[in-house]
Amino acid sequence: MIGVTLLDYGMGNLHSLAKALAAPGVRVRIETDPAAACDTDRLVLPGVGAFAPAALHLAPHRTTLRRALENGLPCLGICLGMQLLLDASEEDGEHAGLGVVPGRVVRFRPTDHALKVPHMGWNTLILRQSDHPMFVGLPADPRVYFVHSYLCAPADPSVVAADADYGGRFCAAIARANVFATQFHPEKSGPVGLRLLANFVSICAAERVA
Repeated sequence: MIGVTLLDYGMGNLHSLAKALAAPGVRVRIETDPAAACDTDRLVLPGVGAFAPAALHLAPHRTTLRRALENGLPCLGICLGMQLLLDASEEDGEHAGLGVVPGRVVRFRPTDHALKVPHMGWNTLILRQSDHPMFVGLPADPRVYFVHSYLCAPADPSVVAADADYGGRFCAAIARANVFATQFHPEKSGPVGLRLLANFVSICAAERVA
């Protein structure tokens, strides 16, 4: 039995994501205590909403969460959960993230000013790490669902696993050792999203990196 834990830090409804992760041989639980949440086979950082209150909620547990991920706990960050993995965000001022992936969260400013922000709806992924195990079994041009006004700008471009284009390319997914994160919502992305979640669950614990 593989244990998958969703960290509930008060940002968004987790039940649709828990349902999307459920599968034979998978035990999904929702946990509000970050220390207890790290006692698992797979950790998911979900989230919908503003960066500042989420970062404030997690700030006392930053060391605990960073240590768990540095010790190789497979982690999936989704939307706001992806942004929280970076160093800081400019949303509503300057706010510190978990600092797991070097980089910043910046306002989405499409070069085509006619495009609306938030970027909301379906878009095609441009896979930059097409051989990554998270992308196994995806179609050639996978379409996924986005809802966001801010985006991640990693300091190291090599961690960008996928882009999307909305008035210019932007980072849609990152992959760094045992950490994977998506700006889009897999649980709202139909069969493509369900396959991504299944791929995350199936990544072998033996592949953890210290």
